[in-house]
Formats: sequence, structure tokens, C-alpha cells
Amino acid sequence: MKSWKKLLLLLPVLVLISQIPFAYRRYKLGRLHAAIQQTNSQRIATQDDFVEYKGVMHVHSFIGGHSTGGFDEIIAAAKSNQLDFVVMTEHPSKNFNTAEMTLKGVHAGVLFINGNEVSTAQADRLLVMPGSESAADTDQHSTQDVIARAKVTKATVFVAYPEEFRSWDSTNYDGVEVYNVYTNAREINPIVMFFDGLWSYRSYADLLFATFYERPAESLRRWDSAIATRKQGLVAVAGNDAHANVGLALKDTSGNTLLGLKLDPYERSFRLVRVHVLIPNGSILDTETLRGAIAAGHCFIGFDLFSDTSGFRFTGSNAKETRIQGEEIRLESEIRLNVTAPISSRIVLLRDGNAIQSESGLTRKEFVVTVRGSYRVELYLPQLPGSVSEQPWILSNPIYVK
Repeated sequence: MKSWKKLLLLLPVLVLISQIPFAYRRYKLGRLHAAIQQTNSQRIATQDDFVEYKGVMHVHSFIGGHSTGGFDEIIAAAKSNQLDFVVMTEHPSKNFNTAEMTLKGVHAGVLFINGNEVSTAQADRLLVMPGSESAADTDQHSTQDVIARAKVTKATVFVAYPEEFRSWDSTNYDGVEVYNVYTNAREINPIVMFFDGLWSYRSYADLLFATFYERPAESLRRWDSAIATRKQGLVAVAGNDAHANVGLALKDTSGNTLLGLKLDPYERSFRLVRVHVLIPNGSILDTETLRGAIAAGHCFIGFDLFSDTSGFRFTGSNAKETRIQGEEIRLESEIRLNVTAPISSRIVLLRDGNAIQSESGLTRKEFVVTVRGSYRVELYLPQLPGSVSEQPWILSNPIYVK
């Protein structure tokens, strides 16, 4: 047999062999899907003095460029995900106020806050809410000046993309976006993801996120370090960085889509990770109460794709008072840190960014601490298969023991 004929016979065999890893990953995603359903069926309800609201932050529309998403799409995606709030962070324009033009107020029962993602003269990026017309020239000003101008209008400011941020010695910013979906997704091998998509997109489009999701170790380290250096609280939030701009489309001359495939629609992006905010019973959810609760650190990050995180609580108590995450409590001989999880979890306690205790198979855990520091917890779901069991399910904000 001629060599070229042998190659023709060998080629299909090689193609089939090359697809084995992707077929196996599809099988693992099926196991993960079944395990998530089983885990969610074991949820335990939580009742306390707070109402919990869930939403997403760092969302873009067509208004700020870099996105093709319309307002109707965003509202529909928020509603279908049963979100309570969405924080818009439009890129600024030299020609018009994108923060003023984007979604704000209540739409279809969802509260929208208008904001900006801005870049400074040092190429640092910040999330500012609410945004303003001054966002148009932030690239001409230092990071500290941009923060100072935002604070004049009593805006809330978060460091975005902390792995690229340079101005950690700046003052008066409120927190850090410790997890960003886009940043994590940049680690994807596009060829591997293409074949994973061929095998798994139709059945497990959402769970393709599980194939590249990783703990944001460097961002968490920088956040913990900034808290220790500044000796004051900094709030951790997650950013969906939703653009709805990844995919292929065939359009007519009027811009109408004739044929298209969108890999990151808002409805999917809003399912991956959320910020859960705690507001006292009796308070009305509005722009001021929501911004106030987030700025105070009364919130946590939940990777709800892997099981609903609603009901998680983290409190600290001494003989006189009880505080929730984001707050300070005075050390009087000892502090009891209490964790409540809606699902049996592995609970890891960290002090100043270092893991000091860990226990598995619990929905409730009390840690007794006698040393001052910044205490937070990370929760994991070891009952889920594969690498997801080794990645955090919940990231709390700290309780500061003074």
C-alpha cells in the first residue's frame, strides 16, 4: 500500500483519538450537572435580621462601546436570573455621559445603578458608582485624583483588575474587584475551548465555565495585603465583566442578525458569579441602601452556578455585641466567629490572608479566636466532582477583630 494511502487511513484514527479528552470532559460535565442538582436539593433555609439581595456588578452595554448588548437584553437576563440589582459600569465617551444614558432605577422589578469603568493616567482601572460626566477625562488624571473627584460626589470606588493595578498607596477607595470573569477567561486555550464547545455547548453551555474557573489567588493576596498595609477595611466584590460580545454573527445592511451564535449572552454571564448583599429587615432596597451596604462590606461573593449561595452568614460576637462581615469588633478575651452555610461545605478560616483552620462536612461552624486581625472565610463544595471541588464556592468579606 502506498504511503499516502496509509496516511489517509491513519488520519481519521488520529482525529478520533484526539477527541477522546473532549468526550471525557463532556462526560465529567454531565456528572457535575447531576451533582449540582443533588447538592441544591439539600439546601437549608436561613432566617435572621437581614434581607439578602443578589445581583451582578461590572456590566456593559452598547452605550460604552466594546459591547453589542442592548438594554432589553440586560433587563430580560436580570429578570430571568431573578436578580435584585445590576450595577452598570459603562466605558466613558468624550462626546457624551455614558453613565447618565445607561440603565438606572427600577426596570422589570430589578434595581439598576449607573456607573463607569474608568482608566487613569497610570493605566489603573476603577469602577465608580454612580458614574458621572467627569469620567470622560480620567485618563488625564492620576489615580488618586480620580478617586478624590469621585468622592466629592460621594461615589463608591472599587479597584478593577487588581493584578494590573499599580497605585495601592492611593487612599479612599472602597474596595477591590477580587474576581473578574473576563480575567479568568483569558487563561482559556482557544483551541481547547473550541473543541470543548463542539462536544459540550449544546448540553452544558453554562458549565463550560467550570473547565477554566480558578481561585483568584493573586487578586486575593493583593487585597489581603492592602488591608494589612492600610490598616483599614476594604470590600471584596466580583465582576461579571459582561459585554455579550463573544461569538459569530451574520447581519444584513440594517444591522439585523440573520444568523448568529453568542457565547457570552447576559443571561449566561449573570449565572456564573454574583454579589449577595445583606440589608436590615425593614429597610427598602434602593440605590442608597444598596450602595451603602456594599460600601460597608455587608456582602459576599457567591459562585451560584455551582449551587445557590443564598443563606450564607458570617458573624463575630464578644460578650457585648455581634457584628457581620465588613464590620469591626473589639477583642475582649475571645471572639466567636460563626459561619452558617446553606449546604454542607468545607469551611476555611483565614487571618490576614493566611488559612489557619479548616473543617469539612459542615453547615455550621464556630471558630474561637484570641488574636487581632482581619478574619474571613472561604467555602468549598468537596462533594462536587472534579476540579470544581477544589475551587471556592463562597468568598466572604472580613470581620475585623481590633
